Amino acid sequence: MPSDLRSKLKEKKRIVVKIGSSSLTHPETGELNLLKIEKLVRILCDLKGEGRDVVLVSSGAIAAGRQAIGGRKRPVTISEKQAYAAVGQARLMMVYQKLFSEYNHVAAQVLLTKNTMTNETSRYNAQNTFDELLNLGAIPVVNENDTVSTHEIQFGDNDRLSAIVAALIGADLLILLSDIDGLYSDDPRKNPKAEFISLVTEITPSLMDMGKNTAGSDVGTGGMSAKLAAARIATDSGSDMVIANGKDLEVIHEIMQGMRRGTLFMAHTNLDFDLMDYINYQY
Repeated sequence: MPSDLRSKLKEKKRIVVKIGSSSLTHPETGELNLLKIEKLVRILCDLKGEGRDVVLVSSGAIAAGRQAIGGRKRPVTISEKQAYAAVGQARLMMVYQKLFSEYNHVAAQVLLTKNTMTNETSRYNAQNTFDELLNLGAIPVVNENDTVSTHEIQFGDNDRLSAIVAALIGADLLILLSDIDGLYSDDPRKNPKAEFISLVTEITPSLMDMGKNTAGSDVGTGGMSAKLAAARIATDSGSDMVIANGKDLEVIHEIMQGMRRGTLFMAHTNLDFDLMDYINYQY
């Protein structure tokens, strides 16, 4: 039976879902897993059908470009990443628009850079754009504008971006889907005695120290430290957050039904919350 805290997730009305590259691609080849993307789209459309606002923060542009250009090895230099992203972003969005349209929903592409968020006017315009898209019933599909954002593509990640988006639009739930089940006391890939942490009510300095900047796949960029940084942004802004494994996308429905899946970080609204501080702060 779900706990009272988990049951409250059923009531969430504005949801941001972030999915990583490793959850969208075939592990053997790095190519887009179209069946899985179709299932993701179907689940998000079902959430819309329940009367919720939905925003998708999707990685995968570089992976899609990598596939389109012939499945070469993962790009290393900034210019390679930008070129792959330029090819892949259009391809990825084409897939999303086609699949969302099959379920009678409209996908809208939103590309952001750090400069968009740090500039007050641009941030205000971005917020208005999100609000209008959601009012129109569209599903914004968000990614960093990797083609031009050199700093973000080198140091950034979509975990933190998704938390910033959640704070910007006043979301009440952020779901981070990755290749891990949630938060552990240590890296479970290296330490079989690592303990799973189901609930976090407060993000303490010792908890932040547990985050080790390691990425377990060949296509992702964000490690646990990035996810904990995202949790701090989201929970301080008033949004609950769940880290869960995106291997089986039914986990989204299970989370929304109040089942004990992943690690739940409880919102604890910070009255001094200033999004600018979190955008610029390096954890």
